[in-house]
Order: sequence, then structure tokens, then C-alpha cells
Amino acid sequence: MSTLFSPFTIRGLTLPNRIVMAPMTRNFSDNGVPTAEMAEYYRKRAEGEVGLILSEGTVIDRPEARNDPGIPYFHGEAALAGWKNVVDTVHAAGGLFAPQIWHTGLVRNQFPDKPRPGTPEGPSGLFKPGEPYGQAMTRNDVIDTIDAYVDACRAAVEIGCDAIELHGAHGYLIDQFFWDGTNQRDDEWGGATLADRNRFATDVVSAVRKAIGDTPLFLRISQWSQQDYTRRLATTPDELAAWTQPLVDAGADMLHCSQRRFWEPEFPALDGDKGLNFAGWVKKLTGVPTISVGSVSLSQDFFGAFAGQETDATSDLGDLEERLDRGEFDLIAVGRALIANPDWAKRVREGEIAKLDGYKTDMLGELV
Repeated sequence: MSTLFSPFTIRGLTLPNRIVMAPMTRNFSDNGVPTAEMAEYYRKRAEGEVGLILSEGTVIDRPEARNDPGIPYFHGEAALAGWKNVVDTVHAAGGLFAPQIWHTGLVRNQFPDKPRPGTPEGPSGLFKPGEPYGQAMTRNDVIDTIDAYVDACRAAVEIGCDAIELHGAHGYLIDQFFWDGTNQRDDEWGGATLADRNRFATDVVSAVRKAIGDTPLFLRISQWSQQDYTRRLATTPDELAAWTQPLVDAGADMLHCSQRRFWEPEFPALDGDKGLNFAGWVKKLTGVPTISVGSVSLSQDFFGAFAGQETDATSDLGDLEERLDRGEFDLIAVGRALIANPDWAKRVREGEIAKLDGYKTDMLGELV
């Protein structure tokens, strides 16, 4: 697995291998403050030889930025002290750490017995097309939210984070601005085309880029959203380029391209069943490095996991290695397999793929 375990450098930051811990919400932060148990959870993955750890989504300083009371803050003295302990713990274990900075927008709480207490905000007060929820953001709300992203990212640099990722995928706030089904604004943050609706994201990326200096900046994007798993923001390569190139021009060093299964082609009608995946097409069109993700070393995608289905580990990583070898994408994010196997990277490097444990939904019930 030579390419998977080869170094990679982005804006002066050298990762020891191509393996990234995918951001996964765990809901263990009482009062929004990361705990010592969370630091231990991330430490185990660092000791397990993950090249870069991306934190679970952690929210900016806006009312109702989180949709669950267990989601951590990335603002305030107590929360930032908790995150500094996480960063220091990961560094002491020889790892690298980047927070995923988040605003959940108008996504409902997944637990009906814990409804959101306030009034959530989004581009147009729509959870999805034709379904009002929360409130539309005013111009001042938008401006203040951009500033809150900047404040969080500046704080990340101050506490020693190695890189930063902005969450712009899966139907959360930035993604809600991308989608015409949830963005029906008539100001500069709206518009008839995806290129028009890019404005909020590019404003956030540009402002953060200016604030964080040479710290690597990633942006996670997706074609699908949890409001509509069949949604596609860009249906052609030209549309994909018009969407992603401005994000790079605004200052994103790398795009993290989320899909359900990393081996699925983005445009099968153009280049067949073995064609470039989402991350591959984005890299081809923009020229920037990309992170791919999606059911790595597992037999089922996360939809089955959400339904409570057990997911077996698979021992075939040949397709992943081939795609990395030919430079289709640069890094691979591993999610549920790292919950089941904190030492996933080490086991793979040592040739113990057959000994990997499968993933069970009940593993989310504790931090291990």
C-alpha cells in the first residue's frame, strides 16, 4: 500500500500518509464543551497512525448554530480550552488535528424528544423545497455569520490546530445557500444559478483565508443533502467547474468531496462505471488537491448504518490504492471503520486488513 502510506504536503503541512479521520458527530459535549474523554478518543486515532484527524463538526458563535445539545462549540473560553486540550493531546501522540467548523442552519434535531429550543436560521426559512422552518437570515445576520466563521477559524490557529475545514456539505448552512430549493433570496447571496448562489460560501472562504495566514484551509462539499439524497447541485462537468472553481479562487486549498461510496463514478454517462469519482472530477477541473470519502473498507454505506444494519469489514482496498496511484484524488477520509477500529491505519499498514472489525450502530453509544 505504498501510495496510501506516502507523505503528502499541503501549504507547508506534511501529512505522514494519505489517511484522514472523517468528521463524525458524536454528541458527547455537554454544554458545548469538549471533554477529556473526547481528547482520549482522538488520541487513540492519532496513535493508530491516522495522517490527519478532522474533528466532528463544531459550531460557530451564532444563535441556534447547532441542532443538538451534545454538539461542541468552537467559541467561548471553556469550549476553546477543551479543544486546546484535544489538540495538545493529539500532538503529544504524534498526530495532526483540524477542526471542522460548522453551522447546521435549518436542519432539524434528529431526536424528537430534544427539539431545538430557539428559532433556527437559514437562507430563506426553508428546510427543503416547500417546507418552511425557522427564519430567513437578514443581511446583518449573514454578515455576522461570516464574522463568526472568521472568529472560530482565527481561534483554531491560536490554539495550535494544524489545518481547518469548513463544513459546506450535506444540507447544512453553507450547503443551503448553494441549493435553489433552500435559497430563494433576491440579494447578492441568492440568484438563479449555482454560480450566483456560491456567493455566501466564497465570502466565508475569502474572509477566513485572510484571517488565518498560511494555515491550510479545506472546504467539504457534497452533491447530495440529507433533505434530498437524490439531489445533485451540478449535473455536468461544466456546472461542477462553475461551482467549485470560485471556491478555490476564494482561498480553499483543498476540497473534501463527500459521496456515499468512493468508487462510484460522478458522471458514468461520460466515462463509464470505472470513471472518476466526485473528488476525481473536482481535482481534474480545478487543479487543487481533493479528499475522497465513502464506505472505505465497509460492505454497506452509511444509510444502512442509520437504519441499524451491521456493516462488515472488507479486506479489498485494491481499488482505493489504484485510484491513489493514478492521482485521481490525494487523501481518503475514513469514518465508521475508524470508530470500529481506532488503529485502522496501523492495521492496514501492517497487512492485518482481514482482522479489521465491522461497524455496529451501537458503537455510537460511547466514545471508545
